[in-house]
Amino acid sequence: QVELAEAGGGSVQYGGSLRLSCAASGHTVSIDCMAWFRKPLGKEREAVAAADPWSSYYTESVRGRFFVTLDRDKKRISLQMNGLKPEDTAMYFCAARDVYCYTEDYDNSAQYEYWGPGTQVTVSA
Repeated sequence: QVELAEAGGGSVQYGGSLRLSCAASGHTVSIDCMAWFRKPLGKEREAVAAADPWSSYYTESVRGRFFVTLDRDKKRISLQMNGLKPEDTAMYFCAARDVYCYTEDYDNSAQYEYWGPGTQVTVSA
């Protein structure tokens, strides 16, 4: 079993920065891809970014503002969020799976077996 725990959420003003981190524990040897998803209040969950040892992936709305870092040995993923906007306000979830990330499905939440409880990010105008 794998457990994920997020940290680093909070409230910032427009244009501010936050750094989220997620650590995996338990049977982590099988993890090959880790990702961040977010769910704004009243909206569907969406992929933000994902990474495996060879590649990183970003949804278009965060490209150039958010940067994901994967520490494969420690099974930790971080998300540096810069230039935050009110539309980035959401609950952010860390996810992981036992296969590598792929362009065609890194953003499919159904492909991830493990999920953290989430951390809230709020951006005020």
